[in-house]
Amino acid sequence: MFDAAAAGEFRARGPADLAIWVAETATGKAREVWRAPKGSPRVYTFRGFEVAGNGRILFTAEREEWNHVFAMPLDGGPLEDLTPGDGSVEHLGLSGDGSTLFYSSNEGDLHGRRIWKVATAGGKAVPLTPRDAIGTLPVALASGRGAAFLHATAVRPTSVATIPAAGGKVEIVAAGELPAEFPAKEIVTPQLVIVKAADGLEIPCQLFLPKGAKPGDRRPAVVYTHGGPIRQMLLGWHYMEFYSEAYGINQYFAGRGYVVISINYRSGIGYGRSFREAPNCGLEGAAEYQDVLAGAGYLRTRPEVDPERIGAWGLSYGGLLTAMALARNSDIFKVGVDMAGVHDWSQMRWGRLDEARRKVARESSPVASVDAWKSPVLFIHGDDDRNVAFQQTTDIVQRLRAKGDVAIELMIAPDEPHEFLLHANRMEAYERTFEFIDRHIGKKK
Repeated sequence: MFDAAAAGEFRARGPADLAIWVAETATGKAREVWRAPKGSPRVYTFRGFEVAGNGRILFTAEREEWNHVFAMPLDGGPLEDLTPGDGSVEHLGLSGDGSTLFYSSNEGDLHGRRIWKVATAGGKAVPLTPRDAIGTLPVALASGRGAAFLHATAVRPTSVATIPAAGGKVEIVAAGELPAEFPAKEIVTPQLVIVKAADGLEIPCQLFLPKGAKPGDRRPAVVYTHGGPIRQMLLGWHYMEFYSEAYGINQYFAGRGYVVISINYRSGIGYGRSFREAPNCGLEGAAEYQDVLAGAGYLRTRPEVDPERIGAWGLSYGGLLTAMALARNSDIFKVGVDMAGVHDWSQMRWGRLDEARRKVARESSPVASVDAWKSPVLFIHGDDDRNVAFQQTTDIVQRLRAKGDVAIELMIAPDEPHEFLLHANRMEAYERTFEFIDRHIGKKK
């Protein structure tokens, strides 16, 4: 998914200037009970507003670096950080009586998600689920005995599970048996890999190494980049629809002998505000592309990989970075599949850009390097895309055709939006993605 509000780069990046007011419904009188401080610690975001049954106001805010849950009395008073530590809270589930908050966070495991609980009156936050699983979207059970949540692992797709409020065994309650055709024996557990970009920033990635891979194999490899850019890929099945499918596609590549690296490039979530708001990203300089290069550079050093057979694929912002890879570095990326990518930042609907910003935006786009583009590309796009205009693809296709030296294939899905709605179209897109990449780099010459 391309998030225009997130990727706009001209969004407000400074501290929030907001207040909380409480109004009496009987009298209509209101009073201010809290205002974001002008000094340190600053508040940068404000989400997830709740009023607990014990008369406390709860909300999530990014104070300095991490998104935490804060509480305060309904009558006003100082904020209390209920979820301190180096990690971000993502999903909230408040118990019926308002006394317990269940939440998902990457505290203590920045590359994953766990279910935690904390008393809304204050106290120590406690993790409920283990690190080797992905726990998200908790909902308090009506019985008050625990929470239901989405549960996944590296090898088992998402299902519904429960956890007692006191902790204990995770019970998977809505999974059933996996279909007989599910390739359980081919699923690999991705490894955490940290690569270093040219400017020294450390970039977390997931490496999918095929079973039986060994030094000297000289296997083909693929770089995957997520969309958003405010997303984070995990070391297991993702809780969001398309990214669960993307994880499955990366497993599909690995099951057919490809080494895959999935890159959590700067401007994504999970690693703090500084990482997400890294300077000069997107249309302000494409700084995140050096993270893609670092991931590809790591692949080229792997003893299992043929450095001359590396491809790339991605949807939306991932399509943008795939196109950037092919335009700037056809010497490294020998083939790519670009799904609904942005190709010219200067033509996006940002309102008025002055001439200097428009020039930087264009230079930060794949279209600026189209003359150097040599590698084959498959474009996949729905012609009713409301996130990334279909014209972003038709424009670059015409430019590449005019060059005459790039092998181009197209899959245009009539009446489809940014993420295809019809199952048949999704399956065709994924099948063509693998077939196209495999046709160009899958066989040793």
